[in-house]
Amino acid sequence: MWGLQILAKDVLDECIFAPYFDSDEGTANFESVHKIFGANNISKLLTNIPIEKRANIVFTFCLEAQARLQNPVYGCMSEIYALQNQVITLEAELSSMQAQVATQQSPLYEFDLNIGSSQEAADQNTFAGAPVRGGDGKSLLGSSLIDNYF
Repeated sequence: MWGLQILAKDVLDECIFAPYFDSDEGTANFESVHKIFGANNISKLLTNIPIEKRANIVFTFCLEAQARLQNPVYGCMSEIYALQNQVITLEAELSSMQAQVATQQSPLYEFDLNIGSSQEAADQNTFAGAPVRGGDGKSLLGSSLIDNYF
């Protein structure tokens, strides 16, 4: 007993496949599952599985059968490899973007955050608040003021 009569495309009510392959799409899925696994093998497997889990099993068989028809050697593994490679590529791209954002957000000057916090901190750091990188500070005060001072 085939379950589905492929040539007539009629679904018998007592057939184990009836709840899972009842539409035109279901018939196409059944044909691919039958071609790859064999209807008799699937029927034997489904009779040993609880009814509430059969829909997931049939769905999995359909996916694997379609993958095997598209790629007979690797089946669904080709999709898994492709998705893994995509994840690796996207992780590298994300890391690159994060590094780029981090360099764009770096401040031009570093300032002492302890300015005005205590007299002891001011005594220890005579140049608190002065630029650490870049420039000599003249542009901040104005060159004429510094020239007059020195």
